[in-house]
Amino acid sequence: MPARDPLRRLAWGGTLPAMALVARLNAGETLGDRVMKVDHAGEHGAVCIYLAQRWFARWRAPEMVPELDHFLAHERGHRARFGDELTRRGQRRCRGYSWCGLGGFMLGALTGLAGRSAIAATTVAIERVVLRHMAAQIEALTGLDDQAVRALRHIMVEEQEHHDRSAERLPPRGLWPTIIDPVVGASTHLVIWLGMRL
Repeated sequence: MPARDPLRRLAWGGTLPAMALVARLNAGETLGDRVMKVDHAGEHGAVCIYLAQRWFARWRAPEMVPELDHFLAHERGHRARFGDELTRRGQRRCRGYSWCGLGGFMLGALTGLAGRSAIAATTVAIERVVLRHMAAQIEALTGLDDQAVRALRHIMVEEQEHHDRSAERLPPRGLWPTIIDPVVGASTHLVIWLGMRL
C-alpha cells in the first residue's frame, strides 16, 4: 500500500477538515512553544500507555509485544525530540506532563488487560485525534515556527504508521473499537484542548 501524506489525508481516509488552533499563551510564550509543551506531554502519555500495554500483552497478546516495542521506541523518540525543542527554547514542560503519564499508564493497563483488540483500538482512536491535531498545528505554524513544523512533520509519519498497523488488527465489527473509539478519542481531544488553554 503506498504511503499517504498525513497532511493531505486523515488516518481514516477522509479529507482534512478546517480546524482552528486556539491557545492561551503565557507571557513570553509563542504558539510554537505551547504546541511543543502539549505534544511533549502527550508523547509522555503515549510512552506510558505502551509500557503498560506491553506488560499485559506478554500474557494477553504475546504476538503483539514486538509491535508494541516498535511503537514504544518511536514514542520515546518523539518525547525526546519535543523535550529537546523545549530545552532549545528555554521552556519548561507542560504542567499536565505527569497527569498525562498517569492517565496513559491507567489506560494502557486497562486496555492491555482486555487484550489484542482493545490494544489496537486504543492506538487507532488516539492516533486519529493526534494526527488531526498535528495537521492543524502544522498549518498554524507554517511560516511562523519552522523548527516546530519540522519536528511535527517527522513525527506524523510514525504516528500514521501506528494508526495503520493497529487498524489492520481490528476485526470488521468488533466490540472494543465500538466502546473504546468514542471514549478514548474524546478523552485525547480533551487533554489536548486543556493543554492548549490552561
